[in-house]
Amino acid sequence: MNCQELAARIETIQPDANLTEVARLCLLLSNSVPDHTTLVDERNLAEAWNGMGLKLQAATDQHAAMTSELESLAASDPQHFQPEQIWILIRAIRVQSQILQLYVGQPVLNS
Repeated sequence: MNCQELAARIETIQPDANLTEVARLCLLLSNSVPDHTTLVDERNLAEAWNGMGLKLQAATDQHAAMTSELESLAASDPQHFQPEQIWILIRAIRVQSQILQLYVGQPVLNS
């Protein structure tokens, strides 16, 4: 299966998706399976679609929560950061890393 074929399949699954969304979904879906030829099978495509959707939703939820924490942190004085505020920054980096890993096809780190 090539990108054009995958895009056509995505457009049937999500007909209201614009060009950018289809391209993003192609990238995420193709990175979610080791063998792209398996996506030809409807059941494999549905399974990959659902798995990718769950990972993306989890990363999106984490990103939203982290954004809220970072906005609060940005309003404070960095010269008086507490250790818990440093951990907020570290968690933010990890969340961003997880999202990037989804897009570049690297395994997401657990821990």
